[in-house]
Amino acid sequence: MMIQAVHLPESPEAAAVHSARGGWIMGGGTVVMPLVNSGAAIRNELVSLRRAGLAGIEVRDGVARIGAAAPLSSVKEHPGLGFLRPALRTIASPTIRNLATVGGNLFVAQPYGDLAVCLLALGATCEITGPGGRREAPVADVLASGVAEGEFVTAVVAALPEPGTWYYHKAMRRRLNSASIVTVASVTHTADGVVTSTRTALGGVAPRPVRAVSAERLMRGRPLSPEVLTEAGQAARADTAPFDDAYASAWYRSRVLPVHLRRAFIG
Repeated sequence: MMIQAVHLPESPEAAAVHSARGGWIMGGGTVVMPLVNSGAAIRNELVSLRRAGLAGIEVRDGVARIGAAAPLSSVKEHPGLGFLRPALRTIASPTIRNLATVGGNLFVAQPYGDLAVCLLALGATCEITGPGGRREAPVADVLASGVAEGEFVTAVVAALPEPGTWYYHKAMRRRLNSASIVTVASVTHTADGVVTSTRTALGGVAPRPVRAVSAERLMRGRPLSPEVLTEAGQAARADTAPFDDAYASAWYRSRVLPVHLRRAFIG
C-alpha cells in the first residue's frame, strides 16, 4: 500500500481524529518506516506524534509519567530514571535510541522491546486516547492485546521501585546493541532475607513480554538463594513460549532461562 498522506497533529486530540479515520500512528518511525519503504505498509496515511506534545517526562512523588513520544535516549538520560539506564543502553544504537519512542517499544515484537519488559515488571499503566476519549489500562493488557482500532498510547505511568528492589539482567550476543536472548526485570521486596512480594517479567522467551507467574509463586516466602532462584527459573519455563530466530533457538532460550533469572538477582 502506498502512503498518500502524512499528518503532523499538534495535540493528542487532533491525532485521535486522524487515527479514527484510519491513519497509522507513528512514533519515531523505526518500525513503521522500514515497512513503508519496503512496500509493506498496512495503511495509506501516517499520523506522526512528533508534534503532539507527548514527549514529556515527569518524575514526582515517586511516580514517573513518560510521554509515549519520548525518545528512548531521553528516558536513558533522565536523572530520575537512572535505574532504567542499564536496560536502555543495550537497546540498538544511539542513533536509533534518538528516534525510537517509549510508545513504540510497547508494540515492537520480541526479541526487541526491553523497555516494555521493564514496564511490565514495574506494573505500569498506559494512558490511551481514542475516538471514545481517554482511558487507562495496565501495560500488561496492552502488551497482551494491543489497543482498539483508532486508539493509541499517549503515556505510561509507573511507580518508581524502592531502593534495593529493582533487578535487571539481559543476555545477548554482544555487550551492547543486540537483541535479547533472555531478559529479566523484577521488582522484588524482601524482609529478613525472605521474599515478601515479587513482580518479575521476561523478554526474549515469548512473542511478547510475559510475567513469570510460576517463578513468582515459587519465590514468595523463600530466600533469594542460588538454589531457590534456579528452581524458580525452571518453573518460569511454564510461562514462556520460546522461538527460533537469528540470535538463538527456542531450545537454547529455554535451556539458559534459569541461569539468567538467577543472574538477575545475584549476579
